[in-house]
Amino acid sequence: MSAYDYVIVGAGSAGCVLAARLSEDPGVRVAVIEAGGPDTAQEIHTPAAFPQLFKSDLDWDLNSDPEPGIGGRRAFLPRGKTFGGCSSMNAMIYIRGNRVDYDDWAAAGAKGWSYAEVLPYFRRAEDNQRGEDQLHGTGGPLTVSDGRSGHPLATAFVRAAEQAGHRANDDFNGATQFGVGRYQLTQRDGLRCSAAVAYLHPALDRPNLTVLPSTRAHRVVIEDGRATGVEVARAGNVESVRAEREVILSAGAYESPKLLMLSGIGPAAALTAAGIDVLGELPVGQGLQDHYATMLNFRTDAETLIDAASSANAELLQRAGRGPLTSNLAEAGGFFRSRDELAAPDLQFHALAAPFHQEGLGPVTEPGFAFGPCVLTPTSRGAVTLRSARPDAAPRIVHNYLTTAEDRAAVVAGIRIALEIAAQPAMADLITGPYGDAPASDSDAELLAWAQRAGQTLYHPTSTCAIGRVVDPELRVLDVAGLRVVDASVFPMVPRGNTNAPVIMAAEKAADLLKESNARHVPERR
Repeated sequence: MSAYDYVIVGAGSAGCVLAARLSEDPGVRVAVIEAGGPDTAQEIHTPAAFPQLFKSDLDWDLNSDPEPGIGGRRAFLPRGKTFGGCSSMNAMIYIRGNRVDYDDWAAAGAKGWSYAEVLPYFRRAEDNQRGEDQLHGTGGPLTVSDGRSGHPLATAFVRAAEQAGHRANDDFNGATQFGVGRYQLTQRDGLRCSAAVAYLHPALDRPNLTVLPSTRAHRVVIEDGRATGVEVARAGNVESVRAEREVILSAGAYESPKLLMLSGIGPAAALTAAGIDVLGELPVGQGLQDHYATMLNFRTDAETLIDAASSANAELLQRAGRGPLTSNLAEAGGFFRSRDELAAPDLQFHALAAPFHQEGLGPVTEPGFAFGPCVLTPTSRGAVTLRSARPDAAPRIVHNYLTTAEDRAAVVAGIRIALEIAAQPAMADLITGPYGDAPASDSDAELLAWAQRAGQTLYHPTSTCAIGRVVDPELRVLDVAGLRVVDASVFPMVPRGNTNAPVIMAAEKAADLLKESNARHVPERR
């Protein structure tokens, strides 16, 4: 049985940050358990190619159970299964969320997580190509840059939104989040800058860091109320990896709660029904939130990204880090409110210079583009539960999308904003018709019905091991020593925006918490 000081489950965004930061101390032994393998696939590093990773061997390829609020449809839930996790297959949009998010977390009991307290960790992580100021950092591992594609359809969306009366905003992570503009991206020289590229790869040569690829975690080993290691399947064998200090779950909002429940930590009745001994009763898996998105797709005669994958563009990307293949697809967007009285946005838009329909799996047969809203502050919550006690069984997932009146009203208001933008000259002159399914009318009932049949996840699951319910503000699992969770599952509520930057921030903060905690008590190595 191999032994380390820290055992991290998951080489996704949080796991990469923790691996790099904890192994900075040469006297600390760190192991990372990753079910996938190295991030060597070309589609990972070519920004415009990320949809090609869906349903590949680099994708966990999860599906929800029937979702009651969207007609019983099962949602397709792609999740990265490789070094970098979802940061190796996302749209690279760098959004921190709104300061209100973190201040609300702190007000609800998440001590230490106010905006003023997390801002230094955002800045520490960041190497913003625009330079340093009070809100942005330089010199950090994660390159944040302006996109290099500059697609005219993204420009047209921004102009049309301005024509509809929305303000321009060149920095959604700046003084205000409201408005429309182009997103900053986690790209370096036109290529993806995942958490693996930013954090893990520079640390791989350290002798005190061990990464165990193609290794699946089965459960946390808990002895006398303390986590002492992780049982894993590796190369056809089941073995244990011992943690002398702490086990850290960074497997994401679906897998981290599953692992806790397989380890005997969770709702007692459900664990007993699955034949699992109850070691701790906590509401693990409850409170799931996600952003539900609706994308209006349009046909056009304008140039799109449909033909971007040419040999000339591939050569331009590799030689100069420029051209259409640097596009993250969702180059532009914005933040809006569905009701005038709201102090912060409850809708986010993404605008793509290519069609994106049928959950990103629909055929692309002619030029088109897409844009639309997501419900940014959902009031509906779901759950992750066990399907069985088998570690290789996918969990049951129900988000309860659009099951509250507030969420239904918000999505209808967002689609109305999208239709208004589409009617402006900068957009209307480019549209030749709908691309695939579209609302049959602009009535509230039809807009809602269309959202229910055509919407999808925006890939932002959170809150299944939330601070105050499953972990304390230092991310320690309640009533279990030596065990923490560090990923989006600890967020009390889903932030207003794409979740990769907040996950990286949380892991930066967790690294400090771990170092401070264990500086006070260094156990004797066995």
